[in-house]
Amino acid sequence: MTDPVGKLHSELDQLPDRDPEETAEWAASLDAVTKAAGPHRAAYLMRRTLERAEGDGLALPKLLETDYVNTIPTSAEPAFDGDLAMESRITAWNRWNAAAMVTRGSRFGVGGHIATFASAAWLYETGFNHFFRGKEGDGSGDQLYIQGHASPGIYARAFLDGRLSEQQLDNFRQEAGGDGLPSYPHPRRLPWLWEFPTVSMGLGPISSIYQARFNRYLAGRGIKDTSKSHVWAFLGDGEMDEPESTTALTLAAREGLDNLTFVINCNLQRLDGPVRANFRVVQELEAQFRGAGWNVVKTLWGSAWDELFQLDTTGALIRRLREVPDAQFQTYATRDVAYIRQHFFGAEPALTELAKLLTDAKIAECFHSSRGGHEARKVYAAYKAALEFKGAPTVILAQTVKGYTLGEGFESRNANHQMKKLDGKQFRAMRDLLDLPIPDARLDEGLVPYGHPGADSPEVRYLQERRAELGGPAPARRVHQVVLPEPEERAFKALIKGSGQQEMATTMAFVRLMKDLMRDKETGKRWVPIVPDEARTFGMESLFPSAGIYSPKGQTYDAVDRDQLMYYKEATNGQILNEGITEAGAMADFIAAATSYATHGEPMIPFYIFYSMFGWQRTGDQMWQLGDQLGRGFIVGATAGRTTLTGEGLQHADGHSHLIAATNPASLNYDPAFAFEIAVIVKDGLRRMYGPDAENVFYYLTVYNEPKQQPAMPEGVEEGIRRGLYRFKEGTGDAGTPQIQLLASGTAIHWALEAQELLAADWGVTADVWSATSWGELRRDGLESDEAILRGEQRTPYVTRALSGAPGPVLAVSDWMRQVPDQISQWVEQDWYSLGTDGFGLSDTREAARRHFGVDAQSVVVAALASLAKRGEVPVSAVKDARERYGL
Repeated sequence: MTDPVGKLHSELDQLPDRDPEETAEWAASLDAVTKAAGPHRAAYLMRRTLERAEGDGLALPKLLETDYVNTIPTSAEPAFDGDLAMESRITAWNRWNAAAMVTRGSRFGVGGHIATFASAAWLYETGFNHFFRGKEGDGSGDQLYIQGHASPGIYARAFLDGRLSEQQLDNFRQEAGGDGLPSYPHPRRLPWLWEFPTVSMGLGPISSIYQARFNRYLAGRGIKDTSKSHVWAFLGDGEMDEPESTTALTLAAREGLDNLTFVINCNLQRLDGPVRANFRVVQELEAQFRGAGWNVVKTLWGSAWDELFQLDTTGALIRRLREVPDAQFQTYATRDVAYIRQHFFGAEPALTELAKLLTDAKIAECFHSSRGGHEARKVYAAYKAALEFKGAPTVILAQTVKGYTLGEGFESRNANHQMKKLDGKQFRAMRDLLDLPIPDARLDEGLVPYGHPGADSPEVRYLQERRAELGGPAPARRVHQVVLPEPEERAFKALIKGSGQQEMATTMAFVRLMKDLMRDKETGKRWVPIVPDEARTFGMESLFPSAGIYSPKGQTYDAVDRDQLMYYKEATNGQILNEGITEAGAMADFIAAATSYATHGEPMIPFYIFYSMFGWQRTGDQMWQLGDQLGRGFIVGATAGRTTLTGEGLQHADGHSHLIAATNPASLNYDPAFAFEIAVIVKDGLRRMYGPDAENVFYYLTVYNEPKQQPAMPEGVEEGIRRGLYRFKEGTGDAGTPQIQLLASGTAIHWALEAQELLAADWGVTADVWSATSWGELRRDGLESDEAILRGEQRTPYVTRALSGAPGPVLAVSDWMRQVPDQISQWVEQDWYSLGTDGFGLSDTREAARRHFGVDAQSVVVAALASLAKRGEVPVSAVKDARERYGL
């Protein structure tokens, strides 16, 4: 809808105008400025007015984009709390040693990255000297998410402060000998240094957000005072393309996580070239973060630009900076002054006149190197502003030059991410630029030397004194082992004694066990239930009123179901993390809780329950992050299997998560058939992960939504449950009848038991039914046995011993692809056969789906007869007769 002069109506037209005359005067003023001073001046005034309104707290939409200048002008920068000259020397040594380490390693073809740290050196050094709290002071210290490709610089600093040796630097990316350094931040490979794995780009940002949130969760529940912990996430501007990088921005703002700071190194380059070649990534990110509710601090230009901004009396320079795309800025950093004068300053007459006042040296300094991220004072000002800002997280957009100080062959070159070494000439130039006391004779030795000012040098003393004031070395990972007592036995008894005539799905059995364990006086508070908005699906709504859902705001509304028994209750000390529809967020929650034993010295017991189809398949990268970060806890794939979730169809039908899970060495994977098996597995998991000899593993359990009678636990099966296989029910046939062994996991045990009866009644075949609680653990044991043989040890795999002497062939069946049970076939001495749910899932009843895949009881019977027919133990005709009898 438009008015007579063609102007669009807005939502303001729906508000009553109490003073139309005053409104008309404001509009006329704007028109007058536009006419007299031009649209640029009018736009300037409008932006300043909106900024003033925002600063005064008026309820107006926020400006999503500000001018392409520093948020903190030079005149407003705080005093620098340190010795800048000393820190410059320390940074120079770190730059040199990072480049030397990667270059020396290139002899062996192991690679490494130089350009990222070269651009970000001051972003890290300023933090290490002034802001990052260590773990030896009060509280847990800060949590540092280091950009993965910057790891050489972190190693170089650890070398300078005496935590790493030259030999270790020379073993960068050469870990097999046991004294090497991992390529990137990998806690599992270097657990005393690295805390958070970050090089799988995108996982650092989302993990840091949920870590900051989990810090507040611990405080809200009274478990740990985390008020002095700050989370710092160092990211690349190209990394922000990953969906995980921005998916939780609104969560961080919504919950007011002012204990979190993103530092985005905006060198305008991805791995292969410009981030936003034809656009401006800094402005895009500013709008994205401001729109999400973050505080944004732009640190773009170095002090050399102060003179240019002072000479810009018309605003032409600001306008030009706002319109030049990233790829052109990258080009300016590599071209001569004549090119810059023509292409940048030649854009309009006012800029041409401004350029006449500048020397070539000044222009070269501004466009080639003077960036806010390369100046300690500007980085210091940004970090201080971030810590002082309250009520929302802060993002610092710091512009740098990728490959800074590495010379013309590196700086701002598209290929610099893949460039792994400097030659002698480049090292000489770098030595001179950094003013390092490394003689030419050392550079002529053929292998560039490491540099160190000496263990008792002023540089090292300064570095160590600064770190001592801030609470010790960083980054650092510390584990103060806290052994959790075993829960009371009564929590497990209900499942061990069975359900009698009552039917209960294993999903419900697991949830019932969790509810009882959360009531335990000693360890109950340490359980962290995590669910991505499917709690009612998994029967967890009864936890809402008793445990509460965590919210930093508590419950500011009257719940619609407040008068019901299982009402929706949010609380500042709530125990449940109900994340909404985000499996990635739920996994980030889980990782923070699963590693709290190291991050905060407070062991927590997370259990994350989800549709099994949307776990390993959707967030498998985070499962590997969990393993790398040495996390502990229970992840639970509910509504598991390809045929148990009736009617849902292909994208809900999981027949392969156990296959994916088997690829992760830290994951112990179980597919329990009965409630008592769940009790044994969880109890053993608590012992292994939280007992005196705690292991850095996590458990993956699959549970089913199919109600069944749950039997009581037979005598003497605990070891078999833990190790992965035990005989659940022997066959009762006469002596001399054909025999077969049926192995089944999860809900398939019921098909095998029915098949056992049919084989005996209809075909005179005796079948033993075995519960295979873990194909993965049987496989792990088999692999370990094979490795032992290579060492000259004699060891028989558990599955071989368990089935030793069992007559007849072995037929395995599950609700999974055949590859899942087939993992153990090589260690089974009997003839091996398997059935599974290979192929896409489909919508139908359980019975129809199982008949479709050929895994129902009748199909098991036919497959069993076929395996016996091959051995000549039943007539071949029996197979055909069985197919006809059962309608297959």
